Amino acid sequence: MAHLRRHAVRPVAVTSARSDDLDVREHAQRLGIAAMVGAGELSSLPEAVTTVDDVADTRARDDQLPDLLGGADASDATHDGRVVVVWGPAGAPGRTTVATNLAWEVARREEAVVLADLDPYGGAVAQQLGVLDEVSGLLSAARLAAAGQLDERFASVCRGVGEHLAVVTGLPRPDRWREVRAAQVDQLLEAARARGHVLVDTGFSLEDDPGTDFGARPGRNALTLAAIEQADELLVVGSADPVGLARLARGLVDLREHTAGVPVRVVVNRMRSSIGWSEKEIAGMVEGFSRVAGLHFLPEDRAGLDRALVSGRALADLGDSSLVQSLSALADAVFPASVRPVPPRAGWRRRS
Repeated sequence: MAHLRRHAVRPVAVTSARSDDLDVREHAQRLGIAAMVGAGELSSLPEAVTTVDDVADTRARDDQLPDLLGGADASDATHDGRVVVVWGPAGAPGRTTVATNLAWEVARREEAVVLADLDPYGGAVAQQLGVLDEVSGLLSAARLAAAGQLDERFASVCRGVGEHLAVVTGLPRPDRWREVRAAQVDQLLEAARARGHVLVDTGFSLEDDPGTDFGARPGRNALTLAAIEQADELLVVGSADPVGLARLARGLVDLREHTAGVPVRVVVNRMRSSIGWSEKEIAGMVEGFSRVAGLHFLPEDRAGLDRALVSGRALADLGDSSLVQSLSALADAVFPASVRPVPPRAGWRRRS
């Protein structure tokens, strides 16, 4: 079912029971099927297949957008947004830092953004943005998706941060990854995409559980793999040191079987002169392992990040810096539609 939904194939359930049977309808909704043909109704199958019934659902999602963004005007909304997944190898290269600060940068440009924490090993998006998450947004979304109610109640799984940023907080404990399945991740990202751009913070592992079969328990890394399959663009974060770059190189090779033509953009984090390598040298190494859509360098700013983390605020909210400027340039490249024209300086005159 998740595979069909990703390829815009509209499913119709055919059942030997009556189509108005509540148990049957609830079961179909949990699978993500809205159209049904029941006992004695086979002649209506062509009509059920060809009838498009998604318009009302889309309008309902759009009507909820102001609540999702904390009362923002719906005219500011960006519908059919892009899903950008932030991934990186083991070793804490800065996936969450990039995801949260990039989401904040796009949101302060008055673009609707949903930031989803899908790290199955214990996400930290809520802590970085100072969000109190007594109830996990991800677990709430999984339960609503299973009940077929996620679209209509999507706003309830989000926490507003400012007027344009909505956060789906992650797992409260790493051991609760078993409560979220890949199909529920698909539904979550589809619902979020209908409301604006989507940034996803993921885990590090791409290993697929060989024992996972249909109907069995999900694999732990299914959250990460499902997000990558839904991505319109992938940001791969690596740390600018010998160990981090070696892991980045291996990660780029491992990603090849999962990206399927999705653009991959590499972000080299914590760049500093003490490493002894230039940006050109690192670029040569990256390009030797994978063809990438873009390569970006983020300078080291430990003091600024510490202040942001302690205060639970985004880095740009504390003032300008070289790292803030680099993140802004990254936002320009990943979300070009969000770029705002720079106003002319005082005293500047247009030449005739």
